[in-house]
Amino acid sequence: MRIDRVKLAAELARQDLTQKRLAELSGVSRVTIGNIKAGKSCSDEVGQKIAKALGVKTEKIIE
Repeated sequence: MRIDRVKLAAELARQDLTQKRLAELSGVSRVTIGNIKAGKSCSDEVGQKIAKALGVKTEKIIE
């Protein structure tokens, strides 16, 4: 799965969340969050955890 980094950044800004806080909420490492923001892909499971932590549907943040 590839999360759209612009959509992710916009959602983080909208909710006033840091990468560190998103990592804590989602149970995904901060390094993984950083890699995703840099444009790398992730597993479906990681994508779903991030979407759940943000309170959005997975489809809203993927490319």
